[in-house]
Amino acid sequence: MRQYRIRGGNRLLGELKIGGAKNAVLPILAAVCLNESETVIHNCPRISDTFDSIEILNRVGCETDFCQNTLKVRASDLSYEIPEDFAKKMRSSVLFMGAFLARCGRVILPLPGGCSIGTRAIDLHIEGLEAMGAKIRRGDGKLFCETDGLKGAKIKLTFASVGATENLMIAATRAHGETVIENAAREPEIADLAEFLKKLGADIRGAGTSTIIVQGKQSLCAPVAHTIIPDRIVAATHLVAAAMTGGEIVLKDVRPFDLMPVVACLKEMGCFLRCDGDDVHLRAPERLRAVPRIETRVHPGFPTDMQAQFVAALTLADGQSEVTETVFENRYSHVGELRKMGANIRLTADKRTFVINGTNALRGATIAAHDLRCGAALILAALAADGESIVQNASYVERGYESIERDLTHLGADILLENSG
Repeated sequence: MRQYRIRGGNRLLGELKIGGAKNAVLPILAAVCLNESETVIHNCPRISDTFDSIEILNRVGCETDFCQNTLKVRASDLSYEIPEDFAKKMRSSVLFMGAFLARCGRVILPLPGGCSIGTRAIDLHIEGLEAMGAKIRRGDGKLFCETDGLKGAKIKLTFASVGATENLMIAATRAHGETVIENAAREPEIADLAEFLKKLGADIRGAGTSTIIVQGKQSLCAPVAHTIIPDRIVAATHLVAAAMTGGEIVLKDVRPFDLMPVVACLKEMGCFLRCDGDDVHLRAPERLRAVPRIETRVHPGFPTDMQAQFVAALTLADGQSEVTETVFENRYSHVGELRKMGANIRLTADKRTFVINGTNALRGATIAAHDLRCGAALILAALAADGESIVQNASYVERGYESIERDLTHLGADILLENSG
């Protein structure tokens, strides 16, 4: 077990380059199985979810070479059973279902794992693939899926699920006929996946809008190179870190448009922000202001993956704030840990709304991450707290942040990743 040892009180200052997005690379790592030629992925984040996805690729017969942030994959001959030990580590393993049904016509997939932040049922994935002609049954903790050929279909999602949109889009690339996905998710990572699939030869229109149309092809085989878009959640996390510590930073190689909901909230909290090309400059005020209401929504609304970090920031803001989580019903594990640091947070009965009364200071404490974004929020709180904090369960944070301790140290933080003994 690893943990972060953090001594708070240092202002974050300087420039930081933002790497590739976790939520973009994972569906693309599933989609590489469609390609019978070589795939090269640049700006690939070196996070544990990436390494677990690569291990799945290796175990099903792919050849991989991961050097620095460039991954090469050749998926010539594939087995159809996804290894259980790695599939259960992360939610995105479900995306291999669409890829293998399209390429191999069958797949055995252990029910996927990931952070415990809500039900995140895979029913939408299953219903959509069944509409395309897949036969899927559950048993012994696994999904047994097969098809004698996927067929295009018109699918209306009851919720704009990112994972279901990605899975159906991947599967539809090799289905017979046209597939229309209505109420599709619109996240930037969906558009990045579509750009990758188009390089393979897929015919996709509308990615990034609520209606995606895919005209299936018999095969997809082309040497492909693709660069992963920058991680908007990592970028936003560092902006909040600078805001909480009274700092001033410049983020390089980001896409400012993807950060607009976060930028708007930070401005409301009193931060100065300027976007200049691919750079974002933030200067924090002497003290952050409270925000009357933040509500998480599917894109282009306020991202659920930034809810915990903003709750942490608002514990130090002047006044009362409310944050409501509408996407995941169990995304509140950070509350109890922040209270150990002196935060004044009240949860409503449904555990969906956080009522936060800002305090003048947080105090260092031993606290534990319970999921990826909870861990990020606790690190931010520790950076701004008085004294030393220990943030346990670093493995959660390593799922989505490449060496966050390295980046924060570069900006002046006093943070060390260590074994917990």
